[in-house]
Amino acid sequence: MRLFAAVLPSAEAVTELREALAAVDRGTGLRWTDEAGWHFTLAFMGEVPDPLLPDLHARLARAASRTAPFTLRLHGAGHFGEHALWAGAAGALDSLRLLAERADAAARRAGVPMEQHRRYTPHLTLARNRGGDGGGGGGLGAYVDALAGFEGTPWRVDTLSLVRSNLPTGGVPGERPRYETTAAWPLTG
Repeated sequence: MRLFAAVLPSAEAVTELREALAAVDRGTGLRWTDEAGWHFTLAFMGEVPDPLLPDLHARLARAASRTAPFTLRLHGAGHFGEHALWAGAAGALDSLRLLAERADAAARRAGVPMEQHRRYTPHLTLARNRGGDGGGGGGLGAYVDALAGFEGTPWRVDTLSLVRSNLPTGGVPGERPRYETTAAWPLTG
């Protein structure tokens, strides 16, 4: 199974972001993510063999039990080069980073081969560039400027989710990954 640990935005946060994006001229050079795919990835694990799942679940449950609930809000936007456009986060970012470190450590200790650890950058991917300048004439920076004033309502993060990424298999142009939460643990630290 292709898995990652994540924090999912509240329904209200999704609605607010949808409304903010409705005012943005979306260029055809970008592949926009579906709302169902909006999440803050904490630790990407890739393909995880089934025999590792019980230990992974136990370790993620422990990570959640050691983390207190915290507050986030969606905030502004940014981009990684000309490759991806994202919405940012504000609020208890230290708590979000700590949860990301704990999820990464849980996966490593369960035997999941992880990429080299690097500092966590909280982001919710909005679109990926198909090539060119981002389809907006000014590159992704134009979208960042359009969303610069976006401030979402704070929501309480109280769950660590393990999400399965089902990659497209139909070969249909524009087909996107589907995400399903396979397990979730309350933050109770």
